[in-house]
Amino acid sequence: MATQTESLTTNGRWSGYAGLLSARMKELFREPEVLFWIFLFPILLAFGLGIAFRNRPVEKINVVFAEQAGSAQLQQLLKSAPDGQKFVIQVQPADQAANSFRLGKVDLEIVPDANGGVQYVYDPARPESVLARNEVDDALQIAAGRKPVLTSSSRVNSEPGSRYIDFLIPGLLGMNLMGSGMWGIGFALVDMRQRKLLKRFVATPMRRSDFLLALASSRLVLMIIELVIVLGFGILMFHMRVMGSWAAILTVSCLGAMTFAGLGLLTASRAQKIETASGIMNAIMMPMWVFSGIFFSYERFPAKVIPIIRLLPLTALNDSLRAVILEGKTLASQTEPLVVLGLWCVLSFLFAVRLFRWT
Repeated sequence: MATQTESLTTNGRWSGYAGLLSARMKELFREPEVLFWIFLFPILLAFGLGIAFRNRPVEKINVVFAEQAGSAQLQQLLKSAPDGQKFVIQVQPADQAANSFRLGKVDLEIVPDANGGVQYVYDPARPESVLARNEVDDALQIAAGRKPVLTSSSRVNSEPGSRYIDFLIPGLLGMNLMGSGMWGIGFALVDMRQRKLLKRFVATPMRRSDFLLALASSRLVLMIIELVIVLGFGILMFHMRVMGSWAAILTVSCLGAMTFAGLGLLTASRAQKIETASGIMNAIMMPMWVFSGIFFSYERFPAKVIPIIRLLPLTALNDSLRAVILEGKTLASQTEPLVVLGLWCVLSFLFAVRLFRWT
């Protein structure tokens, strides 16, 4: 009886799955590049972007005056404005001033009008140029004697939760889960196929679904480490606030990790070469890098394409992570993005099992 029980424990239904998962985890932690790209790279990226977009004093506005009649009076008027100290003023010949603006060396070109007025040369596609145009015009109008119609005041809000780094950290976590899931699983699968390792599994009684599930499940272990490292770095380095429950964050991250592991399996289910798998994965991930709101909100895109963007798995993952981490939302309030993630997860894994070949 003891021998029979031991046999069932050793060679049970999930023994092959457990053995494959254990082997996969040992392979991962023996590769230094895995440790760098999965754990260290997102920290370096968050640190660099967090420092670059840290809270800073108001930046100076660079303007250039075209040197002609009336420019000296406009310069004095701008300098005498209440906020005149925030403008960095240059005076150049007309051709040189136009060239300085064209090359982006200044934010705004100011050309005196023959009738005593002023012409602003700015680029509406450059936010800093639009800001400079509005700021300079307000300053000149007030300095010329215009009285504000309404009394106004300003209040700076740089509290944790409202900063760029708070928006960025969940996006980096989602990006890392996507990249490590697809690259880590897809490359491993193609590598085993190239080295003829998959042929050896054909002769075993192991199920195809067990093999693919073991590869995908290895992402869950790494996901927990990624989650702790990335969010822990944000909390310790930038005093980021986690408003939602850690259980909800863990659940969303698990679903995201399994979704992209499934996509990684699907992209590499038939690829024979690393180059082929790389091209397919880049074609899948590139739109999500651009559209899914990693570094900036996807709400900036035209309204017509936003419903399509929200169907992308990375968009759903980032939206759920930000809602839970930054707003303290519950899982029940995230039905739509979680359904999108779940559908991508289930369908990609089912298609991967159906399309997968050993050789």
